[in-house]
Amino acid sequence: MSPQTYSSPCGTLYLGVRQGCICLCDWKPRPGQYDDDGPLLDRLRSQLDAYFRGHLRTFSLPLFAQGTPFQRSVWQAVLQVPYGRTVSYGQLAEHIGRPTAVRAVARAVGANPLAILIPCHRIIGAHGRLTGYAGGLPAKRFLLSMETNVCTQ
Repeated sequence: MSPQTYSSPCGTLYLGVRQGCICLCDWKPRPGQYDDDGPLLDRLRSQLDAYFRGHLRTFSLPLFAQGTPFQRSVWQAVLQVPYGRTVSYGQLAEHIGRPTAVRAVARAVGANPLAILIPCHRIIGAHGRLTGYAGGLPAKRFLLSMETNVCTQ
């Protein structure tokens, strides 16, 4: 089965399930075979709807992000960045105990197959600069602004 789509306020996301876990929520389709798990995809869409309405800060879905052990360690650290907050790639590298691996951390963040669910949009460049994002910088700005506005309400 091909990835399903979800129309978010900041662009189309491609969704996929494999073996009872969300394995794809990305701005571009990724090749592969995905399971036909309508109920899990419905839960994902429902939680994305709630997130975009400002009613959900943490997703409660079974996730599986396929990657190297290093990538998975970076993604685990990204999951710890609170809603409405940002950290730099350098801070993330320090957090995982690899302070000189900033570029490798940036590549791992960029390879995240679970955008929004593993909130890589919360990772920014040095001095607060917005840097590359798979969904594009307008989507990153939108997500950060939305989360900041929800936190200040």
